[in-house]
Amino acid sequence: MAKLTHGDLKKVRDSIESISDEIEARVVGSKEIVKFMFISLISNNHILMEGVPGLAKTMLASEFASHIKGEFKRIQFTPDMLPSDITGNIIFNLESRKLEFREGPAFTNVLLADEINRTPAKVQSALLEAMEEKQVSVGGVTHKLPVPFIVIATQNPIEQEGTFPIAEALMDRFLFRLILTYPSRDAEVKILNRALRAPKNQTYLEVESILDLRNQAYDVFVAQSVKEYMVDLMRKTRESQKVYVGASPRTTSKLLMASKACALVHGRNYVIPEDISYISKYLLNHRLILRPEAMLDESDIGTDVAFKVIEEILSEVPAP
Repeated sequence: MAKLTHGDLKKVRDSIESISDEIEARVVGSKEIVKFMFISLISNNHILMEGVPGLAKTMLASEFASHIKGEFKRIQFTPDMLPSDITGNIIFNLESRKLEFREGPAFTNVLLADEINRTPAKVQSALLEAMEEKQVSVGGVTHKLPVPFIVIATQNPIEQEGTFPIAEALMDRFLFRLILTYPSRDAEVKILNRALRAPKNQTYLEVESILDLRNQAYDVFVAQSVKEYMVDLMRKTRESQKVYVGASPRTTSKLLMASKACALVHGRNYVIPEDISYISKYLLNHRLILRPEAMLDESDIGTDVAFKVIEEILSEVPAP
């Protein structure tokens, strides 16, 4: 496999910029979110979007799938779901008189897990296997999922009736947790004025290109000083007086691959410290367990406090 040339890298960056602009035209305020989606997809990870209803999270996931020409499926999670509602189940075919496996919605390229915190732990565990192993097990038989496979999950942070806490193991499988907020006044006016028709000439970064970028990501150069910077950042989260449980070594490995994917998204075959600072806030905010006194010192909104703590840590560790 030939390495990407400077022209190839520029083409990748321009394609992602064009896709971000096209989705932004339909989903106002989504441009940076789309870039994080591509970073997650290229690094073979998943993403969690948190926000109140009505912020176009479903539409955003659907638009993203269409621009990679990938298959898109949506699961509306409810408390009465079963694992088979995700993985599929075994049915008896009356014509062939045999048991057959019928695929569930997990067999897709882009899976929207809507309101993921509405399903109990038993169902979450089925999704965990799909996210981590890229496979599902039904009736003692393992079935591989399509490649690529990305879960874009959503949760409502304000509604607690009929919800279940997301297991820490499952939460850790999300590379990023993005916090979606209400748009500004100008952005909301722009929403009313936008044309909902898809543009005539759409930009695509097809599945084959994504798989090629995944392979190329392993060859993205990371200087030793930058690797040490990553380690120092992660170790600083464990030493902070405001953090009860810091980032694990697995988080450090995820940061490395995410930074390589981030470099590709921005048209480079090498990682710079700015890549790390660009993604750290959204990579760490759901992995750090803060001390109670940190919450008392700042505000009642946990994510705001987490962002401030992460920014403090970034400011305390000198970049190479």
